[in-house]
Amino acid sequence: MINKVASSVAQALEGIPDGATVMIGGFGTAGIPNELIEGLIAQGAKDLTVVNNNAGNGDAGLAALLATGRVRKIICSFPRQADSHVFDALYRSGRLELELVPQGNLSERIRAAGAGIGAFFTPTGFGTELAKGKETREINGRHYVLEHPIHGDVALIKAERGDRWGNLTYRKTARNFGPSMAMACKRTIASVHEVVELGALDPETIVTPAIFVSQIVQVERQATQAGGLKKAA
Repeated sequence: MINKVASSVAQALEGIPDGATVMIGGFGTAGIPNELIEGLIAQGAKDLTVVNNNAGNGDAGLAALLATGRVRKIICSFPRQADSHVFDALYRSGRLELELVPQGNLSERIRAAGAGIGAFFTPTGFGTELAKGKETREINGRHYVLEHPIHGDVALIKAERGDRWGNLTYRKTARNFGPSMAMACKRTIASVHEVVELGALDPETIVTPAIFVSQIVQVERQATQAGGLKKAA
């Protein structure tokens, strides 16, 4: 019987090796799999390359992972904002390598990995420092830059509901990079707020099919309110 439901976050994250490329879903704070990030911190893997749209906010979540000093490189499109002080300190001190990728290119490079595309030409970045050292080409009078897919070893994503086979649905903008990251990685671990029986998910609403998911783990829903985090009713 296929059952991809892990009994705990720790069990789901077992075996993530040092040196892994870890894709972490989320757009700003929307769809960040905080429980899986906390589990990765506890798990102890180091020398990681992290792929995310951002580079952490405040001192929690992705920022907390960076603060451990176990991330060697981050690939993202929007590393700095008002509360990105953890990233800023690490980058300025030379303890964290940054690969800056325009957001559309980041999304397409991840999608291309899952779709089996070897490389693609895009006009974004042409004539800037982001195109330095890359192949360029003029096509129909327009200049393009050659970009390559980003493949990952592990994807950590947040979904809304899942079944024991690993089929996933998402909640609104929490979906963001999750589906494409699941396709781009050798192993995908998803946190869900609800585990449902087989057949309970309408096939038309399943965004990430089970074939792209290795394990799911149920976590309690948290709601941000005045005064901090507390369990939602």
